[in-house]
Amino acid sequence: MKLTTILSGYFKLDGGAMFGIVPQTLWQRVNPPDAKNLCTWAARLLLIETGDRKILVDTGMGDKQDAKFRSHFEPHGEESMLGELQKQSVDPAEITDVFLTHLHFDHVGGAVKYDTKGNLVPVFPNATYWTNEKQWAHAMQPNMKEKASFLKENFVPLQKAGKLQYIDVQRDKVEWLPGISVRFAHGHTESLMALEIQTATKKIIYTADLLPASYFIPLPWVMSYDIRPLVSMEEKGVLLQEVLEEKSVIYFEHDPRIECGTLQRNEKGRIVLDKGMSLKEALTI
Repeated sequence: MKLTTILSGYFKLDGGAMFGIVPQTLWQRVNPPDAKNLCTWAARLLLIETGDRKILVDTGMGDKQDAKFRSHFEPHGEESMLGELQKQSVDPAEITDVFLTHLHFDHVGGAVKYDTKGNLVPVFPNATYWTNEKQWAHAMQPNMKEKASFLKENFVPLQKAGKLQYIDVQRDKVEWLPGISVRFAHGHTESLMALEIQTATKKIIYTADLLPASYFIPLPWVMSYDIRPLVSMEEKGVLLQEVLEEKSVIYFEHDPRIECGTLQRNEKGRIVLDKGMSLKEALTI
């Protein structure tokens, strides 16, 4: 099994929206905002090559939205999903599976593009795109809080193209493929899917927005975007305890600086970041 980071660039979100009830005097120390109170975040995807499969986890924001939409989030950086895949000598036609942790625009926007005739089509023509029925139903009829995050042009074309498959939502983890399991979380959105990947040396957990960045390790640090913040705190607590006990590695999808991290307990007994590292380093410890 081979794991490779695919960085699809950076974007900005309001600091208050991201850090919720945490006072700005605290969060601005770890992710300083700009003059508009916007903080920078990464859109960090994961390429998994195992057997005859090439699996891409999430697709970032994409570039098909209009200038007005993009101005709200200021996507920037030289990196792009397709450009980084090309650096790995991976053609879009070679991707066999796209695992979508959830259907918010910054995770699924790159799954669909306009073709030369102006039609919305899958970016990866030979891939199966994976979600689950609960998240799909939630995205098709969103609550008022998430309505702006679920853009149907990002995912309905996948269904119309016959490329969509569902993973059955369970209370416990589900083995999706050999060495790859899915854990479900319901605090950020309905039935978010995080991936647990057992490599030859280490378990890597792609947490998506269950734990979007290293800053959110403290339990009270929960995004305002979460639809069930108390559930987020509970789910995060369970995850952190497991990571600590199993000596696993967390993969941070949105952390602008740190790809991966391990955990430890500090002198007060709190679970904190032990060491930040690249994915390459994480696979050698």
